[in-house]
Amino acid sequence: MDETLEIDTVPRPPKKNRKKKKQPITWRLIKSQNQLIWMSVPLMLYIILFAYVPVWGWTMAFQNYRPAKSFFEQEWVGFKQFRFLFTDDNFIRVLRNTVAMGLINLVLGFVTAIVLALLLNEIKKVLWKRTVQTISYLPHFLSWIIVTGIVATSLSINDGIVNIVLMKLHLIKEPILWLSEGKYFWGIVGASHVWKEVGWNTIIYLAAIASIDPALYEAAEIDGANRYKKMMYVTLPGIKATIVILMIMSIGHLLEAGFEVQYLLGNGLVVDWAETIDIFVLKYGLAQGNYSLATAGGIFKTVVSVTLLLMANGISKRLGEERLL
Repeated sequence: MDETLEIDTVPRPPKKNRKKKKQPITWRLIKSQNQLIWMSVPLMLYIILFAYVPVWGWTMAFQNYRPAKSFFEQEWVGFKQFRFLFTDDNFIRVLRNTVAMGLINLVLGFVTAIVLALLLNEIKKVLWKRTVQTISYLPHFLSWIIVTGIVATSLSINDGIVNIVLMKLHLIKEPILWLSEGKYFWGIVGASHVWKEVGWNTIIYLAAIASIDPALYEAAEIDGANRYKKMMYVTLPGIKATIVILMIMSIGHLLEAGFEVQYLLGNGLVVDWAETIDIFVLKYGLAQGNYSLATAGGIFKTVVSVTLLLMANGISKRLGEERLL
């Protein structure tokens, strides 16, 4: 009995924190997971066919491409298309429009989605909450053809609801040609994106809010926090990781300012504010047959998007926040 006590009271050395060794990939491991591998084959084929095989077409940006000639008969011009691209005043204007509308969509989309999620979370009546949420995300399922038609009708000078309401409120004296003045175009595009996507973007924030421990709200209420303080000190910190991840992804898509809404709402009077890189590629690629210049524009957009994504991910990592990669 005494020996047992002596043995038990002997201090044991602390265990060293050893990193788990990664399990090596062997044929036995692959064979044990063959069902998962076969399930991933269709997805891998889809990615290869539609994401990697088309990259072969990037070679057109370094050629004076002619469709009638084979690959080996094409004239190679190096970076001539890119030099023309960066010295072309039209492309600089298009780049300005793309960045401006991309930033507007990014800021408005984030702010409105987070605010709407916070407000919906405070609604206690489930029926009213579901009704508001359903109404807010239904426009997501409408095509841009329908949305732009609604926007154009609402902004019409004859019977547009926007002009009628503003004149009834005595904010304007006569109808405004909203779609004929460039200074209004970026704001119209941003408002259209918010109306169409705000409800859909809110869903993921509501899911993140639902995962917050209710005990945190109870503790905050005991400490005397009102609704606004609980939003500030409980809800927002609880969904911060989700906000950061979505922000990184959205920054990577900054140049995805849109195509349909600008193409459908744009006209000759606002062309200097409406054209984006996607419209530029369509204009030169299909309308004028300059496939090489259009491909160079597409490559520029892709490279910048990947660079922005990596930069945003790196900055988030340095700040100690969640990161995508």
